Amino acid sequence: MKVRTRFAPSPTGFMHIGNLRTALYAYLYAKHYDGDFILRIEDTDTARFVEGAVELIYSTLQKSGIVHDEGPDKDGGYGPYVQSERKDIYRKYAELLVERGGAYYCFCTPERLETLKDENGVTRYDKHCLSLSKEEVARRIEAGESYVIRQNIPTEGVSEYEDMVFGKISVPNSDMEDGILLKSDGMPTYNFANVVDDHLMEISHVIRGTEYLSSTPKYNLMYDAFGWKRPEYIHLPPIMKDAHRKLSKRYGDANFEDFYEKGYLPEAIVNYIALLGWSPKDNEEKMTLARLIELFDVDNVSKSGSIFDETKMRWLNGLYLKEKTDEEFTALARPFYDKSAISGKYDYDKFSALLKTRVEILSEVIDAVAFIGEFGEYDLALYQHKKMKTDEKTGLIAVKAAIDALEKVDSFTSENIHEALIACGENCGLKKGQILFSVRLALTGKASTPGGATEMADILGKDESLRRLRFSESLLEKFLAE
Repeated sequence: MKVRTRFAPSPTGFMHIGNLRTALYAYLYAKHYDGDFILRIEDTDTARFVEGAVELIYSTLQKSGIVHDEGPDKDGGYGPYVQSERKDIYRKYAELLVERGGAYYCFCTPERLETLKDENGVTRYDKHCLSLSKEEVARRIEAGESYVIRQNIPTEGVSEYEDMVFGKISVPNSDMEDGILLKSDGMPTYNFANVVDDHLMEISHVIRGTEYLSSTPKYNLMYDAFGWKRPEYIHLPPIMKDAHRKLSKRYGDANFEDFYEKGYLPEAIVNYIALLGWSPKDNEEKMTLARLIELFDVDNVSKSGSIFDETKMRWLNGLYLKEKTDEEFTALARPFYDKSAISGKYDYDKFSALLKTRVEILSEVIDAVAFIGEFGEYDLALYQHKKMKTDEKTGLIAVKAAIDALEKVDSFTSENIHEALIACGENCGLKKGQILFSVRLALTGKASTPGGATEMADILGKDESLRRLRFSESLLEKFLAE
């Protein structure tokens, strides 16, 4: 049997991390066994449909490297792959299920259903229409009465199945009610559509969240009534916001696009969410998609929920950034550089060489280069450094010497700047650390910067470096004269 898995999202907004993990695990499982991964759009919930959400599903999967073998844009012979385009198919199988005793027509009005609510406002249908004769059903349909098709669930016994993660699952039939399969407008509910689609698309393994553990017996009753083979089930533990709350798409928690726009790399996001509920046997953490495919197995899928830890994902993202070349880092960081203080004014590649080992997400470059645009009067007490053995007086000596030395540098390269600064430090009796520390402060006015004096001068260029040094010279002279 060829492994065929599916990802069947509803186009109701951004791609939540939990949805993306489901897609990822379905993809990894299929590819681990050389199978097919199918994308199906479940858009029958028209009330929650969000314009542009379908395009966002495609975009997220594409950025994540999760490539589907079949889908609305790749017909593999099992289409249509969009539920709203399969309406006639669902009606056909709903009517067949009625013939086989697994479902029945229900003409109950909203007013009657209202009378069935218990003290908690919960409606439990009482099988009122199950006893209607075929003739009466036909007459009422012919008369144009509104109806739905409901599942006919046994009132006694227990429904059981084997889940590949959680083992044997048993649900008393009395705990399930005769839910609606086909609505009055002819559209199916999820409970019916997913069964029909999974069977017709020959899905071998259904991978989804634990919220479906207890409803799966309802689906199996339909498989059995149709005489269809049940798929294998792999239910995934929840991703938790904290020890007590699940991440929730409805409350705007953790969606892929937000992290992407913050400057997380898709490969780091995918790598991290792969570890939310699964771990390889050797506890390897940083893994490419190809490596994940190689290692993924159901045996190491956890039964307990995993807490989403953005700090851990930031750390992992930082590892990926460190591996980039300066040019690759610049290409990725460019949208953030363009929003920063250095936009269009300085060489991004020179900053990238300094920043790629210092930031964990790309958006951090904005703050990391902010000092470039903030240069002005600063705290001269920064020159007082015990380890460097510097103070404001030492700083002024260093700055004057640096101005004189850098004015004479014709080719303003990093190598020439460094040689000039070291030489002028020796000439004025300052150690290497003292001259470089003082000049870096004079160029930036900051206690901490991505690079040292040489790198800062190289980035700023000769004219701007000299302007800043002269500004710092005047500040120090004024201070020492008081």
